[in-house]
Amino acid sequence: MLAPPPPPSPAPASTAALPPPAVRDRYWWRLLPALAALALLVRVPSFTRPLWNPDEGYLAVQARMLATGGSLYDTVVDRKPPLVPWLYQASFALTGDTTLLGPRLLAVLAWLLTAAFTASLARRHAGPRAGITAGILCLLLSAGLSPADSQAASFEVFMLPATVAAVWCADRAHWCGAGLALAAAFLAKQTGLAVLLPLLWCVPHRAPAGDRARALGLLLGSAALPVLLAALATAPRGFLFWTLTGSGDYLAFSGSLATLAGRALVNTALLAAAAAGVLPAALAAVRARRTGLGPATGWLWLWLAGAALATTLGLRFFGHYFLHLVPPLALLGAGALAQAPHRARRTALAVCAGCCALFLAWGLLAPRTGYEHSRRVAAEIARRTAPGEAVLVWGMHPETYWLAHRPPASRYLTAGLLTNFGGGRTGTTAVGEKWAVRGAWPTFRRELTTRPPALVVDDARGAPYRLSRTPTLRSWLRQGYVREGGVDGAVVYVRRGE
Repeated sequence: MLAPPPPPSPAPASTAALPPPAVRDRYWWRLLPALAALALLVRVPSFTRPLWNPDEGYLAVQARMLATGGSLYDTVVDRKPPLVPWLYQASFALTGDTTLLGPRLLAVLAWLLTAAFTASLARRHAGPRAGITAGILCLLLSAGLSPADSQAASFEVFMLPATVAAVWCADRAHWCGAGLALAAAFLAKQTGLAVLLPLLWCVPHRAPAGDRARALGLLLGSAALPVLLAALATAPRGFLFWTLTGSGDYLAFSGSLATLAGRALVNTALLAAAAAGVLPAALAAVRARRTGLGPATGWLWLWLAGAALATTLGLRFFGHYFLHLVPPLALLGAGALAQAPHRARRTALAVCAGCCALFLAWGLLAPRTGYEHSRRVAAEIARRTAPGEAVLVWGMHPETYWLAHRPPASRYLTAGLLTNFGGGRTGTTAVGEKWAVRGAWPTFRRELTTRPPALVVDDARGAPYRLSRTPTLRSWLRQGYVREGGVDGAVVYVRRGE
């Protein structure tokens, strides 16, 4: 009796016919320099000012603290994984810690890698022209938000290369590579885990029928190992708390629904404007259920869904959250244009390039209101204190420490960790000491008592975390400090008797 036939293996990914190796080499030797030049061009505004947003300032201060012996998730804390602070620290070791040139150059490299992996995916599924289109679109769309969101060397920028690399590896059944890239994405920002959705789709569709359990084990195991090593390299309990278990209040919904909806609509409209040239073709392809990327595109839709979920997580809708959407949208657009006539494809790219130019002009001409306030406060701090003297800035502008070149008196660099206040939320009542990160206030009080700051700056300026709503800080301040002037709305306090 004949043995039953083995179960069928999944169909391989739909790929365009591969050209000879010499032709493939020429393709990349031509495309990569062009993408590198475009990546540098769309990042030109990022080099025109010292800071784009408080996140860059927070990372810069963290990097300085780490370089002077600070311990991540102990004396240096934030609700983020460790990779991006480490990148800032490494770049400061090369370029100095008074400029963000290093992180900005790393951001250019990150976008180049993101575009290259996106181009490779499109080329595999829709041919060489689609690869070129996807790489170009990825970079053009990367500028399609407000300059503070698109030009900053932010967590999302360093997460995206690993995100796309994870899909690239899983699409080729390189399970260890996919797992390592997934780990890198998570270690840049927690929402990098959203790319697990397309990776899980790839396991049954790319692995042979009898090898799926092994593929899944390799994927998850290789993802877990770097995360475990990162936890051991920092403080394991602190790593778990600050990256996963300690952010419940931060993610809980609160605030004005109208404000949140308005921000979501504005940022969606900005990204749609950046994609104006390709949007009609992409929508038509979606309606016709013909993406141009082959018959089995579940990985793309799950990737897009995961990116949308990551964008909406916490319902804050910051513009830089929308960067999650750029690679899958670039792929969708490239696949749609691959089915369009040559003239239509060139016109679509020209329109996207024109929109990108407008966003770059916005970046070059945007006012520096927030930065100027921090600069003036930092100048006052530097004038009143000596190098090495610790200061406390009570507010939401951690960049003030970096600009003043003075160490913070506490591991809590903003009032947000001590009051649950966060940008993106207006009208919320869940702000105050009772909503602080667990155990933060006893630690904060101990830090201020053990090492009293030489200067305290109240930069609340009437915000919900103002001194009248933080009695512990107000009481401590009255006991040892007196008011002595102010600068740009911020109030300066010095020690009694000085």
